[in-house]
Amino acid sequence: MPFDTIFALASGAGRAAVSLLRLSGSESGAILQQLAGGLPKARRASLRRLRHPATGEVLDEALVLWFPGPRSYTGEDAAELHLHGGRAVREGVVEALLACGARPAEPGEFTRRAFLNGRMDLTAAEGIADLIEAETGAQRRQALRQAGGALAARYAGWTERLTRLLAHQEAAIEFAEDGLPSTLEAEVRAGAAALAGEIGAHLNDGGRGERLREGLWAAIVGAPNAGKSSLLNALAGREAAIVSARAGTTRDVVEVRLDLGGVPVWLADTAGLRETADEIEAEGVRRARRRAEEADLVIAVFAADQPPDAATLALVAPGVVVVANKTDLAPAAERIGGVAPVGVSASAGVGLERLQAVLAEAAAARAGLSEEASLTRPRHRAALGEAVAWLGEVERAPLPELAAEALRAALRALGRLTGRVGVEAVLDLVFGDFCIGK
Repeated sequence: MPFDTIFALASGAGRAAVSLLRLSGSESGAILQQLAGGLPKARRASLRRLRHPATGEVLDEALVLWFPGPRSYTGEDAAELHLHGGRAVREGVVEALLACGARPAEPGEFTRRAFLNGRMDLTAAEGIADLIEAETGAQRRQALRQAGGALAARYAGWTERLTRLLAHQEAAIEFAEDGLPSTLEAEVRAGAAALAGEIGAHLNDGGRGERLREGLWAAIVGAPNAGKSSLLNALAGREAAIVSARAGTTRDVVEVRLDLGGVPVWLADTAGLRETADEIEAEGVRRARRRAEEADLVIAVFAADQPPDAATLALVAPGVVVVANKTDLAPAAERIGGVAPVGVSASAGVGLERLQAVLAEAAAARAGLSEEASLTRPRHRAALGEAVAWLGEVERAPLPELAAEALRAALRALGRLTGRVGVEAVLDLVFGDFCIGK
């Protein structure tokens, strides 16, 4: 599919030693010849003097690379201009590109062209977007797996199996008189059930991939003056929350962004849990309880020098990290709410490394850090859920034609994940597996 030629700055917009401009489109080679006086060898950097095609003015001495399609990022003829990073240089070269007939690219247009030209599927494109946005090592690794085709490979395997099931079902309908196995339809139904089970297990992952991509939500809860704000500041390494000996200082939720073992976490300090007649503080307590209910990870903080308060004890449950703070004033209890607490002194900086390790382990468990490809977006989950539902209809279909339609619908749902849906593969298998009409 022919497209016009686009260009975009692929490096930062500020002053730098080097700026990178990328071109893609059928006229990339002609434009490069006009600017650089000729085409360099493919995929080899060449130092060239760039000139304005209309005036002949020298714009820069730059490294130029030429990527003839289809062996380029977009699958089209493409080029890169590694310029000196001054603003005047960039503006001069951009003006020359416009004069040559190129236009500025729209956001994401290079990757969109790569998808349309078959260089990647939608899941890989989403992986590249996640890689650009990655803030932690774990996010980077997950994005690299997806951009490298890990999800696409898994979905392609399911698509291939589903395509074969549909081909067999179509064959059983259309060529029943040609001596096909009598058990063919039963085998199709059994295969659909097995595939539905595999996809269902993939869906039943607790949303770990999405959590890693978007970040976990963690809430620090506890009684007034348990040291929640001091703990937040100690974990954040800065004074993000106001610390005071006066009870009720924290009335609204204060949030900081942390990297816990490669998992991004939004950590929230909340108002102290207690009954109060103060309308504003009562609203803060209500928000604290709601945040604890919605959080992926709850950190229940108790003051080591005080008896455990009932309100915070009520929140202690499996998976909750229990912290005994202020161990500089009193030793931590062996058990609080049946759980061995992590003893710390936020003010003295004691026990924080162990607490960080415990929190990192808890975050990793919830984010599902692994080398396997995980679901990363709600659209993946919706499409796979639809595919499972249609596969379930195969077993219940009263007619073979309805079973085939359910298989086609499941195949379309899987096809939306990668952006590639076609019927040629079904036809190839129908006539390839059974050699009908030799």
